[in-house]
Amino acid sequence: MKIKKHLAALLLILPQLYAHAQWANPVSFSTEQKRISENQIVLTFKGTIESGWHVYSTDNNNGGPTPATFNIDQADGITPVGKLQPLGKPQRKFEEIFGMEVTYFENQCAFRQMFTINKKEYQLKGYLEYGACDDQNCIPPTPFEITIKGNDGPAASTNETAVLPISMQSADTLAVALPTNAIDTLATDDPLWSDVTKQINSPTNQQAAEEQGKTTLWWLFFMGLTGGLLALFTPCVWPIIPMTVSLFLKRSEKRSRGIRDALIYGLSIITIYVSLGTLVTLVFGAAALNALSTNAIVNIFFFLLLVAFGISFLGVFEISLPSSLSNKADQKASATSGMVSIFIMALTLSLVSFSCTGPIIGFMLVEIATTGSLVGPVIAMLGFSVALALPFTLFALFPTMLKKAPKSGGWMNTFKVFLGFVELAFAFKFLSVADLSYGWHILDREIFLIFWILLSVLAALYFLGVIKLPIDHGRKNKPDALRITLGLASLAFAIYMVPGVLGKPLPAISAFAPPMHTQHIRLFSQNVEPQFRDYEEGMRHAQKVGKPVLLDFTGYGCVNCREMEQKVWNDPRVADLLKNKVILISLYVDDKTSLPERMTVVENGRTTTLRTQGDKWSYLQRKRFGANAQPFYVVCSPEGLPLSSPYGFDTDPDNFINFINSALKQ
Repeated sequence: MKIKKHLAALLLILPQLYAHAQWANPVSFSTEQKRISENQIVLTFKGTIESGWHVYSTDNNNGGPTPATFNIDQADGITPVGKLQPLGKPQRKFEEIFGMEVTYFENQCAFRQMFTINKKEYQLKGYLEYGACDDQNCIPPTPFEITIKGNDGPAASTNETAVLPISMQSADTLAVALPTNAIDTLATDDPLWSDVTKQINSPTNQQAAEEQGKTTLWWLFFMGLTGGLLALFTPCVWPIIPMTVSLFLKRSEKRSRGIRDALIYGLSIITIYVSLGTLVTLVFGAAALNALSTNAIVNIFFFLLLVAFGISFLGVFEISLPSSLSNKADQKASATSGMVSIFIMALTLSLVSFSCTGPIIGFMLVEIATTGSLVGPVIAMLGFSVALALPFTLFALFPTMLKKAPKSGGWMNTFKVFLGFVELAFAFKFLSVADLSYGWHILDREIFLIFWILLSVLAALYFLGVIKLPIDHGRKNKPDALRITLGLASLAFAIYMVPGVLGKPLPAISAFAPPMHTQHIRLFSQNVEPQFRDYEEGMRHAQKVGKPVLLDFTGYGCVNCREMEQKVWNDPRVADLLKNKVILISLYVDDKTSLPERMTVVENGRTTTLRTQGDKWSYLQRKRFGANAQPFYVVCSPEGLPLSSPYGFDTDPDNFINFINSALKQ
């Protein structure tokens, strides 16, 4: 009942979570000003960062994410000394998308800027600009504006100046170089700039967001259910089913009591495995689960763990819990009666079958943990336990079905070997994450695919009886119908991957293989480039040719934007849509190109200055669509009216195709 309440509560807040993702404001800054001498001031920026987000430090190179910088709009009698300096020790990691190490802060950040006062009365207007990202979104370069003024400077100075010219300001601290009087007001009464948030955030779209959240929960449950069904057909579980069901029916005087015992047994299995999922969630917590997805050391550990699980399934060794645990549980079940004994019997099953269920559970928890989902382990274990418990209950309700069920035999070992090869293949996914994080480049896309091809060929040779494995010790290696089917399927999969080594996109495994930019051999080209990078120019062209527009709010420093371009846009079906069905307009919210004239806008009762092209496109996204996170996609008519709900970070090409096609139908 508690689980149902938690699930219901989670589904209720999903629309709020969606809205938060659309309008992210993850960092709040404050300032402290300190006089350290007669003519020097230190200004300290202190930021509080929401959990899961990070703010980039000052030393990220060009071509990387947005670094923190201090910028001056106007200065009179005061000049900056040196660059903006980070305080504390930022974290550092290699970011494969940028091909460089990046530094960033989590939870809290602080920066310091020093100034020299040149005259008694002084004034400075400027802003701290910073970039922030989480695992799904990046916000555009965001200014935090400040003003410094006073009349307590040195009584006289030979360095007095009027307004500090832009040309005299340090190039290291300036984002733009524009005359201070070049300010205009942005004419946002144009229909192309009008607010359409009510249309894209209509009740229908909010319902769609809620349904998307429900779909995610159902996917986690289905993943667990699949894992439970796979575990069911292993040699450690399947032979136990008829023994356990027969025991329930024989030890009960009435058939109804036997059925009741079987139901309690099934509920006990569910309780045990859901408790395991809850324990994983409590031990790690939401922040730690998020961190696992990019932590190189953790991913190396997961790689070694899955390799061990896979090899154990191939019969090299067996992973099992100490026999004393299962023996004690068995003795306890025999010494007790009633519901307690049934629960202990279920616990005994969990312990005895660990050598088969452990690798499957381990793989699922590893995969779910790296998605950062807080409730993922609980939901997955619920699905796993339901699949595992269902046969015990069904066969107790319908004993005649037990006679028709497949008998234990060599097919279970075949199935176990198949799972072993699957676990070995998925292990390389986690090694790939570590390789990308450290920049080793030992497992680039073609090398990764070669390993998967070799594993598929080895599996095919085994299933077709060409080679033997340790699990076959003392058994004949004669292929049956199941093994021939698995062998041919493995061989076909290997053949499917061969063109990928030459650079061909492979949609079926795009979620697992390294990104296309790590590919060195490229005989297949599928690059998609935006037709326009200016909003008004692109919309005028769309009206002229009568085509709908795909607005792509992106950023040069947006990691997830690059992933979408590599994993989704390179899909041939998506590329065809983007090249032939829509006008693709990419608007870079961190574009530092200076506007011909600075523009002032009023936003939430506050006047904001737009200095760069990126400022303009970021404002367009906020004003017109009520969002400020990237990547952000919306399909519009040639007149600028939205034809679809917004689309964010989702690397499934099929989902992106459905997003485009549903808009085109309008």
